[in-house]
Amino acid sequence: MSVEPYWEITFDADGDPDRAQRDRLTAGVGTKGVTDLLVFSHGWNSDRSGATSLYDRFLAPVPGLLAGRARPGTVMGYAGVLWPSMRFSDEPIPDFGTLLPGPEPLRPEPTLDTVTCDALVAVFPGHEDDVRRIAGLLEERPDGEEPFAEFAALVRRLTGVPPEAVAALCADDTSDAAPGAEPAVLCGDPVAACEEYAAALEGGTGLPLAGGGWTRLWNGAKEMLRQATYYAMKRRAGAVGERGLGPLLGGLARAHPSLSVHLVGHSFGGRLVSYALLGLPDGVRAVKSVTLLQGAFSHYAFAPRLPHDGAHGGALSTARLKVAGPVVSCYSRHDTALGTMYPIASRLAGDDRGFGADLGERWGAMGHDGIKAVGDTMDVPLAEALRGAFPRAGCVSVDASAVVSRGGPPSGAHSDICHPELARIVLRAGRLLA
Repeated sequence: MSVEPYWEITFDADGDPDRAQRDRLTAGVGTKGVTDLLVFSHGWNSDRSGATSLYDRFLAPVPGLLAGRARPGTVMGYAGVLWPSMRFSDEPIPDFGTLLPGPEPLRPEPTLDTVTCDALVAVFPGHEDDVRRIAGLLEERPDGEEPFAEFAALVRRLTGVPPEAVAALCADDTSDAAPGAEPAVLCGDPVAACEEYAAALEGGTGLPLAGGGWTRLWNGAKEMLRQATYYAMKRRAGAVGERGLGPLLGGLARAHPSLSVHLVGHSFGGRLVSYALLGLPDGVRAVKSVTLLQGAFSHYAFAPRLPHDGAHGGALSTARLKVAGPVVSCYSRHDTALGTMYPIASRLAGDDRGFGADLGERWGAMGHDGIKAVGDTMDVPLAEALRGAFPRAGCVSVDASAVVSRGGPPSGAHSDICHPELARIVLRAGRLLA
């Protein structure tokens, strides 16, 4: 790891932490005299190596940025959150070779490879037969509505029902949804959903997908599986944050009352660290900053009132008040996963509006256009953010499109976060630079 001291915190799907790791972190913060702990959560990486590689590369510039410029008396510590999620094998790994410009746009592979099948089985145990049949249908691409109905039923069985222990924590990020409401991707018309995803993929590549008729719709079927899987990971991230990380941070604050905590999350990891605020015990003010990198959750999550429903607000409207500093959302217009696919996946059943500007406005993600409907939110240009132009508290949106810009379909720039500029923003948000 490029930074020290560094600890890992592993959580299971219910949010229970590895107790030995938790105890080592608590003891180590005291032994090392840590004054500021930076806690980073990954998004949909499938294993420990992917997550720790992300942390290592993102944090690598931090010691140099702090050298000679750290706030007096600062002793940094770092913790990486590990939680059970997955990454499709054709997703770009942050800042790896698949993000390098190629001669032509990447085309999504319509079938499931062995690595992705194994990841699905690991993340959704007990569904090996379902995964095998899903892979078979994507390979065979049969004609007619019945195979799509079967495919959708398998996807919904695989991803649609959360474990009973966390069911109450798997709501949408806006509280206007009726109890038990599910996204259209999990209960809508499967043929229409696959058509919508196929069209969205074509828009992302700038090229027509291979085939026509039913064959073309199977190109959208894999994206339907991907987005339904992401929805399940999104729900799990909230549960792990609220049930796991929040209480853990509360215990850490009790053991070390003067410790300052700085939360950082990428993609659904942004949702995880944000929901951790809901799980903080009353009176805990240890969290001094939150930085969300391409946050894959509703841009209305922190809103006290929703623009389309003044009687309701975002699920995190009070959580932001638990941060004794700014909540910063770095976003990029180049993020295809959040700008195109996320709104389609997030739309609730019963909302019959087709894909378009209004869909993105209603169901958009803050990693694509920032924090919305929070009256005192500051929109800070990237250059000013790098100089530290943050308020002492409140919500901040930073357009990072100038650096978060590389990647191909289906995710666009979603994973392109390993830049020293973003590491500097994390330090500026936490007032860690003098």
